[in-house]
Amino acid sequence: MKSFNDYLEIVNQHIAAIRYPDQPSQLYEPIAYTMSLGGKRIRPVLTLMACDALGAPLEAAIAPALGIELFHNFTLLHDDVMDHADLRRGQPTVHRRWNESVAILSGDAMLTLATRHIAQAPAACVQQAMTLFNQTAMEIYEGQQWDMDFEVRNDVQVTEYMEMIRLKTSVLLGCACRMGAIVAQAEDKQSQALYDMGVNMGLAFQLQDDMLDVWGDTATFGKETGGDIMNNKKTFLLINALNTATGDDALELRHWLNDPYAPRHEKVAGVTALYERLGLRALSDEAIARHNQRALDALHEAHLRPEATEAFATLITSLTGRKA
Repeated sequence: MKSFNDYLEIVNQHIAAIRYPDQPSQLYEPIAYTMSLGGKRIRPVLTLMACDALGAPLEAAIAPALGIELFHNFTLLHDDVMDHADLRRGQPTVHRRWNESVAILSGDAMLTLATRHIAQAPAACVQQAMTLFNQTAMEIYEGQQWDMDFEVRNDVQVTEYMEMIRLKTSVLLGCACRMGAIVAQAEDKQSQALYDMGVNMGLAFQLQDDMLDVWGDTATFGKETGGDIMNNKKTFLLINALNTATGDDALELRHWLNDPYAPRHEKVAGVTALYERLGLRALSDEAIARHNQRALDALHEAHLRPEATEAFATLITSLTGRKA
């Protein structure tokens, strides 16, 4: 097994080597711009790691890995439009640098490019790879719709939220792991175990992301913190606050949720202080640790060789110690 950074370098080299047509420039330039912004590239790295861990040549997994990363960035591009986000990875979002119409159409093109890359999986497994990709894509769209539906509901339960982030975020990490297993023609039990590992990694990752949006540093997080608070997004933190706040805390929370004209710095500071009083940071830490352990349990069910198990275990642990 290689190091995470070694796999990351392979991914980045192949992303940099993608050549887009020159025209129409307003279709392709935003795609090149989006892919040039970098990012953690966790999903394509997981695909390469899973393939390598199961003894298959990395070359067979590169095109599907790039497809997964293109698809991930397509979802971010459209999410930024829906969320009215100004920054992505510390740079202006596509709809701010160009406009919303450009962002939507370039996102559509990225989806097609992603599909083309997935279809370049080895012939023996291309149908299985496409089935997994299409199923995952539909689940992600369902998760995004639930996320938008939750914005106008104040009765969202934690179980609903966890299912939403499983669909919107976690299944793509599961897909990335299983894609590597498919390319390696692994046994079904190994493939399922790696998928389960990826899903639980994704759940822990999203819970950590919720916390970073409140307590992270904009310089390292890559986007302005407090966006979830300003949009009244039903995160793990807000749902638990709605379920546990009483008395003056409940009144204050309702005030922030119902005041569309609240100054950003006041609302973010007020809601953050409320979360801290209610002990929600510790509650989030507990949930993250629980899903980390489930990811580790699934990893051991995959029965990989020791160095592969160690590499995945290190990655699982590192993701929830991140600052960005």
